Order: sequence, then C-alpha cells, then structure tokens
Amino acid sequence: MKVAVIGAGEMGRGIALVFASSKFEVALEDAFPQALEKAKAYIEENLKRSVEKGNIKKGEDQEILGRIKFTSSLEEAVKGVDIVVEAVPEIVNLKQEIFEKLDKLTPENVILATNTSNIKISEISKNVNHKERVIGMHFFNPANRMKLVEVIKSEYTSDEIFNKTFEISMQIGKVPVKVLKDSPGFIVNRINAPDMLFFCKIIDMGIAKPEEVDAFAKEQGLPMGPYELMDFVGLDVVIHSMDYYAETISPEYRECNFVRELVNKGFLGKKTGKGIYDWSSGRANIPKAEPTDKVSLMDLFSIEINEAIKLIEEKVAVPDDIETAVKLGLNRPFGPISVAKSSTTAEIKKNLEDLASRFKVKVFEPTESIKNGKMKELLNIKSFQEESKEKPKEAQKSIGTVSEAKAVRRYETLYIEKMENYVAKLVLNRPKHNLINTDLLNDLEAAIKELWEDKEIRVVIITGSNENFSAGAELSQFIPGMFDFVEYSRKGERVFKLLQEIPKVVIAEIKKYALGGGFEMALSCDIRVSTPDAQIGFPEVTLGLIPAWSGSQRLAKLIGMSRAADLILTGRKFTGKEAYEMGIVTHVYDNDKVDSETIKLAESISLGTSPIAVALAKRLINRGSEISYDNGLEMESLAAGILYGTDDLKEGISAMLQKRKPEFQGK
Repeated sequence: MKVAVIGAGEMGRGIALVFASSKFEVALEDAFPQALEKAKAYIEENLKRSVEKGNIKKGEDQEILGRIKFTSSLEEAVKGVDIVVEAVPEIVNLKQEIFEKLDKLTPENVILATNTSNIKISEISKNVNHKERVIGMHFFNPANRMKLVEVIKSEYTSDEIFNKTFEISMQIGKVPVKVLKDSPGFIVNRINAPDMLFFCKIIDMGIAKPEEVDAFAKEQGLPMGPYELMDFVGLDVVIHSMDYYAETISPEYRECNFVRELVNKGFLGKKTGKGIYDWSSGRANIPKAEPTDKVSLMDLFSIEINEAIKLIEEKVAVPDDIETAVKLGLNRPFGPISVAKSSTTAEIKKNLEDLASRFKVKVFEPTESIKNGKMKELLNIKSFQEESKEKPKEAQKSIGTVSEAKAVRRYETLYIEKMENYVAKLVLNRPKHNLINTDLLNDLEAAIKELWEDKEIRVVIITGSNENFSAGAELSQFIPGMFDFVEYSRKGERVFKLLQEIPKVVIAEIKKYALGGGFEMALSCDIRVSTPDAQIGFPEVTLGLIPAWSGSQRLAKLIGMSRAADLILTGRKFTGKEAYEMGIVTHVYDNDKVDSETIKLAESISLGTSPIAVALAKRLINRGSEISYDNGLEMESLAAGILYGTDDLKEGISAMLQKRKPEFQGK
C-alpha cells in the first residue's frame, strides 16, 4: 500500500516514519523545502538510534528511509496512493482548503484522513464532495513511539472507510480506538479539556502557585506537572484548543486568563524560552516548592469521570475504548473508567457538586447519569447496538455463533470450552499476558460456579490464551485506598478458594508465565502441569508487595516453609523443570505437546475415576492439612462409608472382576 502524508512538521514526519517502518511506500509532502529537510534529518537520526539500540538491524534503516519520498508537490505526493493522512497545523481554514484539493486530486476510493487533535471531522470535510471517505486518524506525539490512534467517524464517513482505517491502524502496529461520533476533542483531549480548565482556574483564582501544583503532580508519580506540560506543548496551542472548546462545548473554556496573558505577551513556553516557567536552558526552571494540599487526585478523577460519562451518554465511545485511550494517550497506568468502577456514584456526584460550586463552573456539574445514580450502568456498556436492543445482561456476556454456543461459553475475559469425555477447558483471555483484574476475578467466579453445577464436567483444565498462563495481577488497576486493597486481596483469595473447593479435579496447565497472582491461581488447583521453560514465581517483594491471593500460605504447605521462604523472600523466578523437581508441578510436557498431553491426563482422570470418590478424596486432602490427625481420620471413615453405598463402587468392583474399564455415573 502507498500513503501520502501532508505536512512534514513534528507530527507529519513521525507519521511518515511509522508507515515506512511498516513497509508502506510513503510520500511526505510539505510546501516548505526547509520543513522537508528537517523532517529527513529527524527520520535519519531516529533510525540511526534505533539501530544503535538494537530495535532494528543494520541496513533496515536505509530500507525504511528508502521507502519515503520527500516532495513539495501535493499532486505528485497523492499520485497512486491508497490513503492520505493530513498533518498540517490546527487551522480550520487551512485544513478545509487542503481537503478540497485532495478531493479533486484523488479517486473516490482513496481514504482521506486528518490527524486533527480537536476539530470535528465534518467541519474539515466541509468543501469535500465525497465526504464519506473523510475520516479522523489522530496519532499522538511522538507518533513513532505512542501506540494510540483515535479513529474518528464523522456523520458522513462510511462504515467501509471506518473499518478499513481501523485495520490499517493495526497494520502499522498501533492500538486503535473507535470514536463513533464526531465530537470536539474526540476522547483523550475531550477528557483532558476540563482538567485544563481546572488548572486555569486554580492559577487565576490564586488557589495555588504553578510550582506547588506541579510538585503535587510529581509526588503522584507523573513525569510532568500540568503547568510544565502546558509550557512543553505550547501555551498558544493550549489557548487555541480552549477557544475551540469554548465555541463548540461551553463558553467557560475561554476562562484561562493567566495563560492567555502570557500568550498575548509572546511567552509561549519552551518554544520561545519563556512561558509559565523559564526555559532558556532548554529545560523548565521550576522554583522549589512544597506540594500543594489545595488539590486532590479525586478532584481530577471526578472531573475526568464526569467527562467520560458524557462521552458514553453521547455515544461517542464505549467505556473500554475510553479507558484504553486515556491510558495510552496520557501515559497513565489507569483511566477514568477504572476509577469510576472503584468509586461510588454518590462520592463522584458530591465531589463534582463541590467543584462546580467552588469554582463557579457549570462544566464541572455532574452529568445526568451521575445525578440520577445510573453511572454504574453506563460503565458496563460494551456496544451501543447491544444497549439499544436491551439484551439481558447474561445474554450479553455469552457470545458466539449458535453452533458454537453448545461447545463454548464466553465471558468478557475468559471462555469455557467443553470437550469430550467430561472435560472442560477454562481459558483466560486477556491478551497478551492474561493479567488478572477485577473483571477477570468476577468472570472466573461466575465460570467456576457454572462448572460446579455442570454434571457433564468432571475435570477442568485452567490455562491461558496466547500460549501464556498468566503473568499476574494487573497492577495498574486503580484501587482507591488501603482498605479497598484489603478487600481486593480477600476477593482474590475467595475466588481462588473456589478452585480448591469445586467437587471436580482442576488441572492448571502452565505455559510461558505463571507469576504472582497467576502462580497463586495455579497453586489453588489440584494438579499442576508445565512446560519445561515456563517462568514461575512470586516477584511481589521486588515491587514492594507480598503474594496476597493465598500464595504465602499455599506454597509453604506444598513444599515446606524453608523452600517457600526462599522463593517468596527473594522474588526469584524458576522454570517449569525446576518446579517439577521441587514438587510444585507433577508433570512436565514439551511445548508442542503440552495441550494434548494435558487433555490426555484430564481424560484419564475423568474416565478412569469415580466423580463422587474424587470429590470426597479432594475434600479430605484439602481439609486434612487444616485439622488434627484424629479428626482427619474421622472424616476419612465417614467419606468411605458414604462411598460404600454408591452405584459407582459397585460398578468399579464389577469392572475390576470382569477385567473391563468402568463406566462411572457419579451416583
């Protein structure tokens, strides 16, 4: 495929590099020859560093560079292309003029994409005859390093162009999110907009100094505070965006007096050497200050949640895409959806009402769904088509074709695959490392209970998709406070205990990684098998944590206190082969045979043992380690007495005497 990138500035050159690195033929166009020269120098330097770091092989840099043609002719740039990506400055008239020309210079089947960060796509396509092929393709700066691309559909964009642009975004190694409705700022910048207004009001009202707020932000682990970031981006860019939001969302966005005064004086931040801070040395000279106590994280979280809920109400984007966009676009460990799920609607509502009153800003007032206590309902929406059809919640969780539904039961983060001979696979499905979060724990709990009641299943294999078991807990998940983390820990313990208590044999099939919470899940199973090179362990202490989903207790009981202490207190990883030698796993299978061999093991148990005997034996093993020896013997004799009256015992003895395989019925 061939792409034309219009505009060789900071964004355009990065976008050209992304496409060329993904083996697209690229024409990079700019009316100013000096811009093309700077772009070429930037790309050459970037490729040189990539070779030095080992990211690409020597020689690949020249191949990539060779795929980029630099030109000052728009007509020449778009000749024979499949897609055009415009990346000129955020000036509406300029973009409209370029798209009017592109509409005339290219065939109707060529995708015309704009990299605008704020402007509505329908506004940019105003003078285009074939508006159905105009779409937003918003990269983030620096384009060659940031993974996110917002793919934005205007009211005119065809489904074919929308889907094709989404696929192209994946082809070039990006993580695209769907913006389903044309809206100013789309997802990331729209959610960031009230944050910017908040910080403008903080400084205009004299509530705190910029350096005090930035010190607070850095104390929370952010690389830059909000005012340093404004300077870095350019105060003129900030004001331009705020003015656009004032025109399209609310006039209140124009209330940014201190920053506007600096712009009027020509102090634009890093680009001019002075802005909120002095940048004459190339870096922000920020006065030393104590972090302010006038700002709280929940202020910002509440504002962002409010805006995210507005996007869902307006059907601009679904919650999962909003979460992904904010995480990737703002380089954060979690987004507003995670925080909202971990907060109460009443708490968010009160925070917003207080902020709106304190700053006299209506933008901060809680949106209708928060006012009416319906925030949590919106957070669970997976698609607006499903919402409009008003499917039952359970039906929404079960997907797949009609024929598939008999064999596969799908949840959001895992699926159950029913196999022959009373065996089921429970597969964790959160690519690529199957990290465990609240959603997965909820789905796992529901799946175990479903299997518990399924009389056709006797053995459950638990494993992960993508040739991976689980690399542990998703540490970026937002947990509000210490007590909340205690309850999160207890939840994991309770769910994993279900694996121990389910009256069926549970086999953990370990591949690639079984770390932290993933290892704890495996320890909760009855039998563990592994590939020889799987990486297993508890790295928690190296992160300032401890195994908190029963691992500290289970491992010690399994291999003894001394060995467990060595593994837990050092945080070291060990292989599946080493785990076998320590007695943690009972079988080691080659990577290419682990699936088939695990199924054989499961079938040998499901067909060769009595389900009732297995369930009682499992209970005796688990309870026996927790009670006195005499009480354990008492339980054993009672279990034996129960089994003595079963049909399975009669069948087992008959089969033995007749020298045939038993056919147990679990009765």
